[in-house]
Amino acid sequence: MKSVAIVGASGYTGRELQRLLQRHANISTSVLMSSRLEGSTDAGLLLEPLNPARFADVDGVFLCTPHGAASQLAKQAVSMGKPVVDLSADFRMRDAQAFAATYGQEHAAPELLNTAVYGLTEHKRSEVANAALVANPGCYPTSILLPLLPLQQHGLIDSDANLIADSKSGISGAGKQPSERSHFGNVHDNFLAYGIGTHRHGPEIAQELGTAIVFTPHLLPTFRGILSTIYVTPATGVDAAAMRNCLSEQYGNEPFVTVYQDGTPELHAVQQTNQCHIAVHESGPLVVITSAIDNLIKGASGQALQNMNLILGFDETEGLT
Repeated sequence: MKSVAIVGASGYTGRELQRLLQRHANISTSVLMSSRLEGSTDAGLLLEPLNPARFADVDGVFLCTPHGAASQLAKQAVSMGKPVVDLSADFRMRDAQAFAATYGQEHAAPELLNTAVYGLTEHKRSEVANAALVANPGCYPTSILLPLLPLQQHGLIDSDANLIADSKSGISGAGKQPSERSHFGNVHDNFLAYGIGTHRHGPEIAQELGTAIVFTPHLLPTFRGILSTIYVTPATGVDAAAMRNCLSEQYGNEPFVTVYQDGTPELHAVQQTNQCHIAVHESGPLVVITSAIDNLIKGASGQALQNMNLILGFDETEGLT
């Protein structure tokens, strides 16, 4: 039996991790920390004040903090020999200048950027298993990279054409801290695009693809879930069927990725699961790909648990099925 600490346990992703770990056969949550709250959690566990010295008492650390707050905590945990899965954005960018340009602040532990593994589990399994520090991907990037990376790697996308991703997320993607934008009265019965050309996940997606992408996020009047609609120009001689076959072969044995042969994904099919559902359709000269995930699970806590399972030597699906 292994034990873990969750820092930021009172937020949405921290609470999701607690829920998932309650049904895990081999990992227990022994330390829950929060800089906001103290007391007991919904499950009656003690919520402690932030104290990095407590990392010595566990086998792994989850960081569910806002960006900028995780760097020093990760540095301390790694120095103590404790593997870290960071759910913030602090280690997703491989370049310190790119991080500063994207997040508006200097990186507090730039020496760790080249050692962090970008934890898109289905594509980085062996690296994750041996990692001291895993940067858990963002929720929007997860929904976009899972369908695009295999197509790009097999040369099925016209490399000279624009890639376009329109993604729609539930309000929980904004985090637990309330704001004017996330106020119920401004979200209910409403729908809008935001962060056009400026959203912080754009550079992350482009970094992993190695090419530019037009990425536009939208805010849905729902609590959880992401649906991404991705427009690609196929390479010469390639059609939607070839792309669908490629994705089916890539993910045929993956427990958490389903490629549709017919129909299109819906949020209801993936909410409360660690699944990513993908469909591919012909649309005139383009191919349209739709991809659905739960932003709090496959886009955050579930994928983080996938990664920690690999690090600690457990079955990747433990606690997630």
